[in-house]
Amino acid sequence: MMQSCVRDLIRSDPNTALILIDIGVYPFRDLLSEYPERVKNVGIFEPGTVGLAAGLSLAGITPTVYGITPFIVERAYEQLKLDFVYQKLGGNFITTGASYDFSTLGYSHYCPEDVSLLFQLPGMEILTPATPKQFETLWAACSENGRPSYFRLTDHACTSDVPVSYGKATVLKEGTSATVVCVAETLDKTLSACRDLDVTILYYATLQPFDYDALAASGNGKLIVCEPFYEGTTAQILLPALAGRSVSLESVGIPREVIRNYGTKEEKDAYYGLTENAIREKIVASIRRKVQ
Repeated sequence: MMQSCVRDLIRSDPNTALILIDIGVYPFRDLLSEYPERVKNVGIFEPGTVGLAAGLSLAGITPTVYGITPFIVERAYEQLKLDFVYQKLGGNFITTGASYDFSTLGYSHYCPEDVSLLFQLPGMEILTPATPKQFETLWAACSENGRPSYFRLTDHACTSDVPVSYGKATVLKEGTSATVVCVAETLDKTLSACRDLDVTILYYATLQPFDYDALAASGNGKLIVCEPFYEGTTAQILLPALAGRSVSLESVGIPREVIRNYGTKEEKDAYYGLTENAIREKIVASIRRKVQ
């Protein structure tokens, strides 16, 4: 779906460009051949690539940059900050790998801190679709809106293809014991974990801009956030919605530690407590825990 959306944009708008960083070259070989002046594989040169994209944006061309999460977010962070955010330029940054989808390639290919880092850049849109259809919806809404937009993709898409709207939360369930906020690919596991629990579930595929109204409308005194990033990442984003309220806030995410273990994505999820059963245990324990 991502490739189809990007193809449609390049083919329909001559003022667009696609820049690859040695990722996705083969799937986009048709565009490389058809539009050699607007579709380029720059290679392993991430900071320079983002700088090049900024130059295109200044010239009135909407750039799309595609690469692995840490290679764009971390290696080119200063260019995102100075070249795009500071100059208020528009462009799309699509990454693959999520937190640790490249599970066997080691720490250099992991990036559970991506959302936390990008939230520090005012004006950077952060989109975390859990399914190809959700990506299509968000891409159509903001790929040419004149702002820098970060699309965080995962190879482990969810099967619960709930509808999403750009900048809005989706209310999946309403209850009274607690409010559970789930983001990105925690969608399926959170829904299953809460299937018989008396909780409200809010799903966010857009983290910036954040739908504060949806969260503020939930009057529950307990708030649990299920996130596939370092735990506490989403908390810094949603805090303004809790102003003036007494709320118990807990996070179910990746512990803040260096990821040194190897294995499959599923093995890492089990190790860090991001399986359906582990999420359920944490949510149930939170509901039963008395607020001090």
